[in-house]
Amino acid sequence: MNKMTAENLRSAFGGESHAHMRYRIWAEKAEKDGFPTVARLFMATSDAEQVHATLHFKALKDEVGGFNVTSGAEFGYQSTSENLEGAIGGETFEYTQMYPAYIAVAEMQGEKEAVRAMKYAIEAEKVHAELFTKAKEAVDSGKDLEAEKIYLCPICGFISLTGEEDNCPLCNVKKELFKEY
Repeated sequence: MNKMTAENLRSAFGGESHAHMRYRIWAEKAEKDGFPTVARLFMATSDAEQVHATLHFKALKDEVGGFNVTSGAEFGYQSTSENLEGAIGGETFEYTQMYPAYIAVAEMQGEKEAVRAMKYAIEAEKVHAELFTKAKEAVDSGKDLEAEKIYLCPICGFISLTGEEDNCPLCNVKKELFKEY
């Protein structure tokens, strides 16, 4: 694998891994703050980030050593609204800046599996940012996010609040495989 693509995948793996754990921590906070649906959204998104990290790890194959990832994210126990704002910023950064640059490099280098993994992530991150925005609006008005269940596609990390999809709109997997929260 080309060195630059491997470095980008390592960085993406680190970012997704950090987001995975950050969202678990923030789910606990949202639950304590009385927002159980927001907590479930954080948990579903945490699992989605794990899907992305796993895809990046697999794309790296034997290139898994030498992780040196830095992140500017703050992991504090802030309010649920502040945590949602951080989640929106992180997801937006990934789909507007990080992944487009990484995809361009991987495409130039012919790294098809890496491109596929990152394209799934970029589309799922857009959905995550939208859902976190809805959740923040609810929390800022003193309410929990309205959703009886939250559904996660285990293949690409897509999240649905309705489960109305017959197939995942990103990777086309059957909804029967979705994980329910």
